[in-house]
Amino acid sequence: MSVKSVTHLNFRGDARAALEFYQSVFGGDLAVVTYKDAGNTQEPAEADQVMWGQVIAGNGFHVMAYDVPSRMPWDRGENSFFLSLRGETTEEVTAYWEKLSAGATIVQPLAPAQWAPLYGMLKDRFGIVWVVDVVSEYSG
Repeated sequence: MSVKSVTHLNFRGDARAALEFYQSVFGGDLAVVTYKDAGNTQEPAEADQVMWGQVIAGNGFHVMAYDVPSRMPWDRGENSFFLSLRGETTEEVTAYWEKLSAGATIVQPLAPAQWAPLYGMLKDRFGIVWVVDVVSEYSG
């Protein structure tokens, strides 16, 4: 028996744009079910928002997202979670970093670190904080 953990991002009206952006960065397949598609429209203005969505790519990237309905509380927060992206090569990580950086605020520039060949942190244009690095052997 195995279990898999998937990051689930919560938005207020930006889930489709975020999922499309992440698909443009990582490739893969995008699936979106709107509130209207599911027959669960409680607020007509939110009918086309994402009730459930995901991007799954052959390279292992998988993220889920939805738009929190206006009738429910939502606060993006500042440090409630980070999305960690770890690659095997500097070339792979650098390519993702360059795409994720579009419209982002760089928290820590992508550069060699004591614990990894490359490490960086950014807040993307949707407010999601990404911790990006190249996997290395830990010898602490």
